Amino acid sequence: LACIVDNEPGVLARVVGLFSARGYNIESLTVAEIDRNAHQSRITIVTSGTNHVLEQIEQQLLRLVPVAKVIDVTNSSGGIERELALVKVAGKGDARVESLRISEIFRARVIDTTNESFIFEVTGASQKIDQFVELMRPLGLVEVSRTGVLSIQRGKEKAG
Repeated sequence: LACIVDNEPGVLARVVGLFSARGYNIESLTVAEIDRNAHQSRITIVTSGTNHVLEQIEQQLLRLVPVAKVIDVTNSSGGIERELALVKVAGKGDARVESLRISEIFRARVIDTTNESFIFEVTGASQKIDQFVELMRPLGLVEVSRTGVLSIQRGKEKAG
């Protein structure tokens, strides 16, 4: 779900509070200002449930005063979702070579390197990142930092 909200203090707490109060789980959450002049931010929330539950969440979000619009990107045609991850892998010898080989397959970029480690930047669907992380695990995975899912609709229309 993508929510266009007023960019003001307490809005995120109100949106998250709605999920918490009703027992809905938030699997991923990203927030960023999208229009400084209009004082609007976009909150992208990944949650799960039946179509009925998702419709209820959407209606309840729209009742919150600072929420201007809610878009179910998953059920809309033409929605694009991506995630970014930074993945640190430490290894030597064959493990180091193998981690570079796998990074090429996944189109991950090396953004930092030392004699003992790499930091990769990988973007794509969450499943792609999950697979990349799992393949790096036996090669010396040290740490992973993920943005959470970002989404946008195709076409010329603006979400807000």
